[in-house]
Amino acid sequence: MAEMFSAIIRFNNILIDFDRDVWGYIAWGYFKQRTIAGEVGSSTMPHKVNPIDFENSEGNCGVANAMMDHLVNKLPISRWQRDLTDSTVLRTLGVGAGHCMIAYASALRGIGKLQLNEARLAEDLDNSWEVLAEPIQTVMRRYGVPEPYEKLKAFTRGQKVTQASMQNFVDGLVDLPADARASLRALTPGTYTGNAAVQAKALQKYL
Repeated sequence: MAEMFSAIIRFNNILIDFDRDVWGYIAWGYFKQRTIAGEVGSSTMPHKVNPIDFENSEGNCGVANAMMDHLVNKLPISRWQRDLTDSTVLRTLGVGAGHCMIAYASALRGIGKLQLNEARLAEDLDNSWEVLAEPIQTVMRRYGVPEPYEKLKAFTRGQKVTQASMQNFVDGLVDLPADARASLRALTPGTYTGNAAVQAKALQKYL
């Protein structure tokens, strides 16, 4: 039983991490939430749609973990194999499991309300031209341009990188063939995905 409770705690920790990540994505505007008639989002700001489901999930996982952690540490211990303290703590088993069930239901309910805010994601990408340092560096290495990492680091680190400044940097890579520079100039943060598609399609063989 202690091993099972330990596994549940690990699962709950993963869910807590997920809850916090989604909470942040909602705060940044990457996700919107579908409104539910009659639901109160904020006690003082009626226009708000708070991520209450993910907050409930996180909180209930925390309570469940606290109770199950005691079970994990208590159940393997028995004085002279004769004491009955395990019977006392096992009476709380249902409470911990109940908090787990509330947490899982809350997370699923929250996921069901999520709506992708494509406009906000596109806006964020368009303000993040520094992400193209990766493909540019890769192409520079391919054609033997010296110190590609160092050059990109000097250009991007701590700097505001824009479309114009990135394309000017590419234009200055005279060691690259003209067609390679043209391909790099055509890249945008929204169109560059690297080999993510290949990796995603290959995932099935690892499952």
